Amino acid sequence: MHPDPHVLVLVAHPDLGRSRVNAALADAVRGLRHVTVHDLYGSYPDHRVDVPRERALLHAHRTVVLQFPFYWYSTPPLLKQWLDQVMPYGPALTGKTLRLAVSTGSAAHTYTPEGRTGYTMAELLRPLEATARLTGMDLAEPLLVHGARNLTDEELKRTAERYQELLCAAGAVQRTS
Repeated sequence: MHPDPHVLVLVAHPDLGRSRVNAALADAVRGLRHVTVHDLYGSYPDHRVDVPRERALLHAHRTVVLQFPFYWYSTPPLLKQWLDQVMPYGPALTGKTLRLAVSTGSAAHTYTPEGRTGYTMAELLRPLEATARLTGMDLAEPLLVHGARNLTDEELKRTAERYQELLCAAGAVQRTS
């Protein structure tokens, strides 16, 4: 962990080594001074989450980013388990920020009322919005990476740069309490 961590990026990809998009995003922010990148599947291949360790990480950071591929309108299983076991009820995280960095296999137009899903990403991500509310966290605008399978190298590079910008801005925000 960095000496003055501000942003905790929880990467939840079941096979990060074979992921082009999530690996590139994690690599883009891994070297930032104020960012701690935490690979959940790499840390817990047996799915036995060290809850005290994870809560300590959670409490030590001002911003928590859940970075994951969108699986059947939800998070990958280990991230769901992490949320169930680690996230505290009540206002323990009040004043902290939750940001989502979500990749989808389908194009953006798929996630519209007229699209194949019939729902927007905002609607599909509502359970995570409710989680932020329940824990007292502010929900930042998500980084959505649609059409992950078809991104060109240039599009992926621009997306990774945007991710860096978002996390640099999050790290620069000073705590007021």
